[in-house]
Amino acid sequence: MKVVVTGGAGFIGSNLCRHLRSRPGVGDVVVIDDLSTGRRENLDGLDVVLVEADIAERAVLDECFEGAGCIVHLAARGSVPRSIADPVGTHTANATGTLEVLEAARRAGDVHTIVASSSSVYGATAGQPKTEDLPTRPMSPYAASKLATEWYALSYQHALSLPVLALRFFNVFGPRQPADHAYAAVIPRFVDAALSGSTLTVYGDGLQTRDFTYVDTVCATITQAVLDKVSDPEPVNLAFGQPLDLLTVVATLEDVLGTRLHVRHADPRPGDVRHSRAGTARLEALFPGTEPVPFRVGLERTVEWFRSR
Repeated sequence: MKVVVTGGAGFIGSNLCRHLRSRPGVGDVVVIDDLSTGRRENLDGLDVVLVEADIAERAVLDECFEGAGCIVHLAARGSVPRSIADPVGTHTANATGTLEVLEAARRAGDVHTIVASSSSVYGATAGQPKTEDLPTRPMSPYAASKLATEWYALSYQHALSLPVLALRFFNVFGPRQPADHAYAAVIPRFVDAALSGSTLTVYGDGLQTRDFTYVDTVCATITQAVLDKVSDPEPVNLAFGQPLDLLTVVATLEDVLGTRLHVRHADPRPGDVRHSRAGTARLEALFPGTEPVPFRVGLERTVEWFRSR
């Protein structure tokens, strides 16, 4: 099977390509990435075709999607703070970009398409865990753009018979996640600061919780969805209901490194939610027996990758 991964030179995409190449049911793997945040070196040593292009380029999508058995759409502009700084850019990349991918999937013969949404769509919705039947209340332009991503995809399934799977990611972390930009996620920021002897910045009191998911678990699940052509008429959480507060993350990192870390607290960031824990029933029904990599094991592997750079 030929698989196309948009955003495949990025953090999750490049890890996914490694999983796909390890499976005998996968033939060609084509990556479409404009390299605005993805990195060519993330794909070093992999038997993939990298097409450097924007997903708004329809002719490129048509050429790459021809003969594909599955499209995994990961290309997006991430980060809540970045979306607040540039709402229109985030909408164009995420919502309009998804629409272009879905249209191209239709033109290619209704190719099975998996899209990446986000737990941020729950926003200010009260109650834990966050189950997929809860109302959505986005608190940032990023969250709104991801809600548009998943519902464009699901609407194409309902109205146009395009087989899709919309996965809501929760705080994915692991190797190849960048730490060297203003909008870096919390785990790479913490690990990078700790290894360089710098102070870790915690926004707020540090008691906010996140359902951290190691990238190999995410990629193994997506790969299974690709091979089994899993689709669903509703969005699906891709996390395992095991939240940690940020102070516990810091303490675990101290234990892994065997050293005390310096922490400073800054004001909470606009658009950030207080608590996030995934409901898992729908995921377990679609992917029975899936076991997540434990947080500490994932953190140890992440630290090892950062040290190896």
